[in-house]
Amino acid sequence: MPNSNAEHDLPVAFFHEPSDSVRFWVRVEGQEVGASIGRHTLHYRYEPQRADDDPLQTYQAHAAEIEAAVQRRVAGGSIEPVMLRDPDVAARPAA
Repeated sequence: MPNSNAEHDLPVAFFHEPSDSVRFWVRVEGQEVGASIGRHTLHYRYEPQRADDDPLQTYQAHAAEIEAAVQRRVAGGSIEPVMLRDPDVAARPAA
C-alpha cells in the first residue's frame, strides 16, 4: 500500500500502469474505500484539449469532484473497489 496521506490519513493516490488508472482512497461514512479512475476517463473529462496530460496530476486537480463521484456510487450500492466510469464524472448541466 502506498504511503499515507497525513491530511486525510488515507493512502496517497498513485498511477497504476498495469490497469492504466489512478488508484486512490476516499473516506465514506468513516470507512476507507478504494477506488480507481482510468487515464482515458480523466483525459476526456478534464483535459481533452491536451496531448500531454498526466493522469495523476489531473486526478489531483479534480480530486474533490472525483471523490464526490465515489461517494455517490457507494451511496447507490457500489462496493469496494469502486471503478469510476465516464458517466460517473460527466459534466453536469448548469442549474
